[in-house]
Amino acid sequence: MPSLKDIKNQINSVGSTKKITSAMKMVAASKLRRSQEKAEAARPYSSRLEEMLVSLASSAASGEGIIKLLTGTGNDKNYVVIPVSADRGLCGGFNSSINRETFKLVKSLEDEGKKVQLMPVGKKSRDFFNRVMKDQILESFVDLNVSQAGYDSALQVSNKLQELYFEEKFDKCILVYNKFKSVISQEVTQQQLIPLDVSNSSKEENSEDSAAKAIYDYEPDEETILKDLLPKNVSIQIFKVLLESDAGEHGARMAAMDNATRNAGEMIDSLTLKYNRTRQAFITKELIEIISGAESV
Repeated sequence: MPSLKDIKNQINSVGSTKKITSAMKMVAASKLRRSQEKAEAARPYSSRLEEMLVSLASSAASGEGIIKLLTGTGNDKNYVVIPVSADRGLCGGFNSSINRETFKLVKSLEDEGKKVQLMPVGKKSRDFFNRVMKDQILESFVDLNVSQAGYDSALQVSNKLQELYFEEKFDKCILVYNKFKSVISQEVTQQQLIPLDVSNSSKEENSEDSAAKAIYDYEPDEETILKDLLPKNVSIQIFKVLLESDAGEHGARMAAMDNATRNAGEMIDSLTLKYNRTRQAFITKELIEIISGAESV
C-alpha cells in the first residue's frame, strides 16, 4: 500500500499538470480566434481567384512556360505530395491524421506505378516521414509561423515548388491538410495544386443556370492575365492552406487541453478519495493497536 506522502505527492504532481493544461487551453483559445478570422477571410479570395482562372482555362491552348501551371506537363508519372502539419504536438490527433492520410495516398499512387516525392511542411510531418520515407523527401519546411510571417511563409513553399516544376521534377502536386470546420472539428482534405484542377469547378458551373452567368471582357488579353496570375494562385492557395492548418491546430490543441484538464481533475478527485481512505485505514490501525495494548495490560 502506498504511503500517505506518496499519494500526496501524486496529487500535487497531477495538480501542477492541470494548471499547465488549463493555461495551454486558454492560450490556444486566444490564438484560435485570430487564426480563425484569418482563415475565413482567405477563403473567398482564394476560391474566387480559382474560379476566374478556370473561366480563362479555355484560352490556354498550349502548355508552354507559365501556362503549364494550368495545362500540366502532359504526363502523369511523377507526383509531389505536400503534407501540412504543425510544428508542435499536444493537439490530439491533428498531426497523426495528416501523416496517416499522406502515407495512404503515397502508397495508393505507388500501387498505380507512380513515382512519389514529399515536401513536408511542419516538424511533425518532417520527423514522421524522415523515419518511414526518408529517401523520398525533396525538401522540408519548418517554423514557417504563418500567424507572424504571413504571406512570406507561403512564398517560401511556392517559390521552391514552382522552381522544381519548371525544372520538370514532377508532373502533379497534391496538398494534404486539415481544413478548419469548427473548434472541435478539422477535416483532412486533399487538394491538387499543380496543375490547377478544373474538374470540380466545371461541375459547379454546369449545375448553375446558364442565364445567370455573367460575361466578362478581360484587359489585357486572357493569356497575359494567366501568365501573371497562375504563379500567384499557387502562392495564394498555399497561404490559404497554411491559415486553415494554423486555425485547425489551435482548435485541436484547445480541445485536447480541455480534455486533459478535465481528466486531471477527475484523477485528483480519485486520488483524494484514495488518500482519505488510506489515511482512515492508518488511523483505524493505530487505534486497534492502542486498544489491543490497553486490553493486554
